[in-house]
Amino acid sequence: MERSDENQGNQVMSPVSATDAPLTERITALLGRSVRQMAPLAGGDLSSAFAILLDDGRRLVAKPTPQAWAEAAMLGAIGMTGAPAPAIVAIQSDLIVMDRLENDGRLAGPAWADLATVLQRLHVATDQAYGWREDHAFGPLAIANDARSDWPAFWADNRIRCHIPYIAADLSHRLDTLADRLGEYLPHDPPPALLHGDLWGGNILVSAGRITGLIDPACYHGDREVDVAMLTLFDHPPPAFCDALDLAPGWQERQPVYRLWPLLVHLRLFGEGYAPAVAHALDLLGC
Repeated sequence: MERSDENQGNQVMSPVSATDAPLTERITALLGRSVRQMAPLAGGDLSSAFAILLDDGRRLVAKPTPQAWAEAAMLGAIGMTGAPAPAIVAIQSDLIVMDRLENDGRLAGPAWADLATVLQRLHVATDQAYGWREDHAFGPLAIANDARSDWPAFWADNRIRCHIPYIAADLSHRLDTLADRLGEYLPHDPPPALLHGDLWGGNILVSAGRITGLIDPACYHGDREVDVAMLTLFDHPPPAFCDALDLAPGWQERQPVYRLWPLLVHLRLFGEGYAPAVAHALDLLGC
């Protein structure tokens, strides 16, 4: 799960120091402009990002990442739907430079209504298979995205069973049971929507009650309820937000299935503190 929060507004920047030189030199060579100021942005559990000010006054974000091309493609796919995302200014194999979008961090009040509108654009049904053109990763944790035509099979293999070898036996047995029964919980062929894939408040940029951008994507095509499950795991949208999305009947009962994915990722990346939440989701599902 990306935690770079890379386009924070009102970042106080300092003049470039000697320790910044390798990165600023790369940016200068890439853009043909000198970096006047640079500052790390908040977050960064799995990646880092930097606010930069160029000598021509442009304010950008530089993000070193080994998945630069993959992330750029995902941001482009989000933008193609009409949902806001930062434009890519320049890219190398392990570095993205992108527009810096306004962000006051206040996902509240009218911003929730605007987010519902943004997600309706993002989640327009496509004719794509479930999955993505290539696999992805959250840091050291691989994300399998091989295409499937059967949604429960995709979720069972690529979002549940893939974790079983890496977690304690008591939970892994219960997860295996759930994976065998996913056809009882999930629709066979929900409309394949473009998913952000890591939709939590830190990856949603807001300014003056409007959504200015979605960042740090882990895109694939699937049931749009997946993004809702991720968002409501860590954030607390008002009831009107979910009403505006007009989700399919029974969506609340499916949320524990979809929340298991980010919970299992957090369990593997950040430790046993997430095991009780995984167990609770399984309890809700009767597994």
